[in-house]
Amino acid sequence: MQRSEFVIIIPCYNEEETIEAVISRAMLYADVCVIDDCSTDASPEILAAINNIHIIRHKTNTHIARGILDGMQYAMDQGYKYAITMDAGLSHNPDEIPLFMNHDGADLVLGKRVKKINTPLSRRVLSFVGSLVYNVCLDFPRLWPKPYYSDLTTGFRRFSRKSMEVLLLAPMKSRSFDFIFESTTLIYRAGLKITEVHITYNFSNSSLNSRVLGECIKIVLDIALRK
Repeated sequence: MQRSEFVIIIPCYNEEETIEAVISRAMLYADVCVIDDCSTDASPEILAAINNIHIIRHKTNTHIARGILDGMQYAMDQGYKYAITMDAGLSHNPDEIPLFMNHDGADLVLGKRVKKINTPLSRRVLSFVGSLVYNVCLDFPRLWPKPYYSDLTTGFRRFSRKSMEVLLLAPMKSRSFDFIFESTTLIYRAGLKITEVHITYNFSNSSLNSRVLGECIKIVLDIALRK
């Protein structure tokens, strides 16, 4: 696949320490769209100084889901065939972007975190339990047979135009990390193809907290019962 078919979507909120490095490395592989979610640090000035990227500036903080969806709308409007989402804090390795670029026919490519660096045991357990629960709820109440996806809590992903269209047309309820599960479920229930690639994950910091976990639990229950 050609690099011109891809755009990399990077939601950014107060990432002044890493955003320039992430963008400079990601630009080696594809076009870049950054969603500045009303950052209050030096991120806006850093972004403004980088050439050849597209910036979507939010006037208020809208969280992960709205940022990614705005990036997807840009990708659709500009005619890109695929969009790759990744973290702005270097927890995802930009040099692994090519791993997502050779899966013709897949509508959602999940980055399965095989090599984990500096990741606390509590976070490993949470990701494992989260993926297990998400798999159960994907097709609830039917539990078997269906594929088991090893890492449904990953944010390093590639979306096709078909999958982006599904998400942009859906009345999505998620706001933060719950977007990861809701988007997967909508794509899965639309009958689109999902696959995985092995990636490296470097844990640095996280905005995951009890409130966010509560939102994830709420959206899981909602989706599990949603027809």
